[in-house]
Amino acid sequence: MFDIDWLGLAVPFAYITVLGGSLYTFSNVYRKRKAVQSANLEPWFPPHLQRNIYLSLLHMEPEAGQDKAPKVPDSVIRAALLRRAVEDIRRIIQIRTSKQALNTLLQRGSVGEDLNQRFLAAEKEIEEELRDVVNEANALAPGWGQVIFQSANEIAANTVLRTRLEEIEGHAEADKEWWEKRRETIKEDFMKELEEDSAKGSSKAVSDDEAVHVELNTPASTPGSSKKKKKGKN
Repeated sequence: MFDIDWLGLAVPFAYITVLGGSLYTFSNVYRKRKAVQSANLEPWFPPHLQRNIYLSLLHMEPEAGQDKAPKVPDSVIRAALLRRAVEDIRRIIQIRTSKQALNTLLQRGSVGEDLNQRFLAAEKEIEEELRDVVNEANALAPGWGQVIFQSANEIAANTVLRTRLEEIEGHAEADKEWWEKRRETIKEDFMKELEEDSAKGSSKAVSDDEAVHVELNTPASTPGSSKKKKKGKN
């Protein structure tokens, strides 16, 4: 029998095992890094326009030929910060709505890790945004940071309600026209049924009159004939 040098074979097998593990680790790290890069290149939300407007008003630069920038009223800055908070409320609602659906898709393997990384980056971004808004609100008015998002939530809810009412009013004219046509159709069908019922009733009355007329014209039995029958019996 041949003698097998197990010690000599262990070295190549160990090399193959280490190489395979290294390739597997590199593959995972590479995919995660690509996911993070794609998350950085493709943010979950579009640019925060309301935040940019607020920062532009807060840090206005002097125009050409002026030493100082124009003074922005505090009411305008507060209104801009409140609009920024309203947009944050909308994004929070979108994050909460999408989280459960995204977790379900991840468990099923329907979406990749890059989408999950984008979502996690968006969650972290919105958390930092909320803290920044609270700090800015407290800097403008002490204690405002505790109630600014409550006011923003009410504004967001009223905006959604107003949008819904506008949609309903937009469909009101079309619904009115549809109902007018539907009512005319129902009216026509009802009149047709009445005409058919009246026609059936008149035909039935005519047939009853003919039956009565026939019965009246039928010759009745005379007393003489009855007497003749009696004599015959006798």
